[in-house]
Amino acid sequence: MSKANHTTDRLRSGIDGIDDILGGGFTPHRMYLVEGAPGTGKTTLALQFLLKGIEERQTGLYITLSETRSELISVAESHGWDLSQFHILELLSDEGLDPQFEQSVLHPAEVELGETVRNVIRQVDEIKPARIVLDSLSELRLLSQNPLRYRRQILALKRYFATRECTVLLLDDNTSDPSDIQLHSIAHGVITLDNLVHDYGGNRRRVRIAKMRGIKFREGYHDFSLDTGGIQVYPRLVAAEHHAEFSTAMMSTGTPGLDVLLGGGLIPGTNALIVGPSGVGKTTTVVSCLIAALQRGERCLYYVFDETLVTLIARCATVGMNLQPYVDNGLLTLRQIDPAEISPGEFASDVRVSVEQRGVRYVAIDSLNAYLQAMPGERYLLLQMHELLGYLNQQGIITMLVLGQHGIIGEVQSDIDISYLSDVVILFRYFEHHGEVLTAVTAVKSRANAHERSIRQFRLTETGVEVGEALRDFEGVLSGLPAYRGSTALLGATDHVIDTSRQ
Repeated sequence: MSKANHTTDRLRSGIDGIDDILGGGFTPHRMYLVEGAPGTGKTTLALQFLLKGIEERQTGLYITLSETRSELISVAESHGWDLSQFHILELLSDEGLDPQFEQSVLHPAEVELGETVRNVIRQVDEIKPARIVLDSLSELRLLSQNPLRYRRQILALKRYFATRECTVLLLDDNTSDPSDIQLHSIAHGVITLDNLVHDYGGNRRRVRIAKMRGIKFREGYHDFSLDTGGIQVYPRLVAAEHHAEFSTAMMSTGTPGLDVLLGGGLIPGTNALIVGPSGVGKTTTVVSCLIAALQRGERCLYYVFDETLVTLIARCATVGMNLQPYVDNGLLTLRQIDPAEISPGEFASDVRVSVEQRGVRYVAIDSLNAYLQAMPGERYLLLQMHELLGYLNQQGIITMLVLGQHGIIGEVQSDIDISYLSDVVILFRYFEHHGEVLTAVTAVKSRANAHERSIRQFRLTETGVEVGEALRDFEGVLSGLPAYRGSTALLGATDHVIDTSRQ
């Protein structure tokens, strides 16, 4: 999915996200360090690396000093993998319990190796593996007894594997002194795995390429998940890497009054922020715009944070907007987000897949309040949202964002101010008139075209959304206590009006 140039001489890692970050994969015949605390996914990554080699007809060898063969097989079975396709050399044995075998795996001489490593050499010479995993270096570090001998052992292994044209992953569980980074200088590349634990919800895992010689890679942290089926990495989104040609012809919202308010409608490659207090009709307005797009045959994606999909479909049907047929025919994708389980990178990756592989043209996020609350331990969420909106704009997507405000009357406040990121801002307010609580709507910002600056009445009927004529005699809209003193006939003056408190 990256725009980087992929080279044909790269070695695929078995994890698409890592290959994307590296611009194609590993440089063959080099030694790489994969470091991270226990439980971060090092073994799973290594198994995927070897299984990818089997897929490409490359022999693999897993050398284990810390886990037994049965433990590895158990891990693989949990993911549905068959490890019989590559070789496992288990260096754990009963000999380790005998004091006479408490010596270094490698002798300090140039190529003089201990009996244990001679077993490794015999295996490598016999099966001639293209991919090797050594798990883990913490055992070698303990057996070496001092840093000098440990470094010599790693260098000896590096020289030996280089003569056999092997690509090697060394796994390290970070049990050494954090300031000891001598392995970083020896390895051709370093991949660091982190596992963050928040006060509530699942763990947040992330990966970083700390070093990679001779390769231009995407720096920084990238979220990843570890689930049945292995590791899935979500490369950090960089909007500048993604440009597409698209038409900027204006699209109708499906509501004539709203089109007039916006100066004609919504333009592809822009995002619209719908702002207002609870129950004012923000969600229903977004759905009405999606219905118009669906009727034109465009694919739409709606992320729901605040309510269940069953509730959303049911209440939209009460105002004449039946979403179920569009869900059934595949034009509309409704995705309910589990607030405690998703990371920002996974969310952005899902949007990218929907746009680039499924052809989605409309994306709605309801709501930004819940998006922020869903990831309370994450930093720089606004920067990530900035990149996501930039990406969607450059892909020609119409994006609709819902932002709920605190309070009903008086001073109404927002959790965040994201209006500077928005191309269009539509503001909703309650107002009173002759003892009734009604709703007003206005467009306060539009970067793409000239918009009307008047205030119009908004209401929901049995047939959907309705926006009335411009009302010129409002008082106190910006102060939060709007009232209408004019003589222009209001919507539904003689009709039955639906109670919007549930919308």
